[in-house]
Amino acid sequence: MTALRRAAAPLAGVAVAVMLLLASRGLGDVAPPGQLSPAFWPRLVLVGLALACLVKGLQDVRAGAAREVLGPPPLARGRLTVAIAAVGLYVLATPWLGFPLANALFIAGFLILCGARGPVVVGLNAVVGTVALLYVFVKLVYLPLPKGAGPFEDLTIGLLRALRIF
Repeated sequence: MTALRRAAAPLAGVAVAVMLLLASRGLGDVAPPGQLSPAFWPRLVLVGLALACLVKGLQDVRAGAAREVLGPPPLARGRLTVAIAAVGLYVLATPWLGFPLANALFIAGFLILCGARGPVVVGLNAVVGTVALLYVFVKLVYLPLPKGAGPFEDLTIGLLRALRIF
């Protein structure tokens, strides 16, 4: 398969995202002055989708020749099974542990599963990623996240107060 054929799907994703962005032009007209319109977050996601697809398409074009010579990497079924189980466990544990703790553990576990070995890198990504998501979901989007049960609820509320989110 040629590199350009491999890049066709990501480039189609760019085209779809651009078409949906163009179709959402009038949605911003319903917002009162000084407030985000209902179209803001979906349009932001579409821009992110277009950029991600564009980057993936360019990577496929650049790396296409090497893949044709080497072939696709083998599928690690055990690792894939653990990753799927981790997502399920995250969903089940979040109401009990609360979003901040469950999310930090999930990010750290997933990074380790993907091969990251440095504890500083794993810890920093877990903490910074969780804090960033807390600010986005709670402060910007006003999304109520699970606080946890028992002592985990106190931990979550203390963290949200320390970060001046709550």
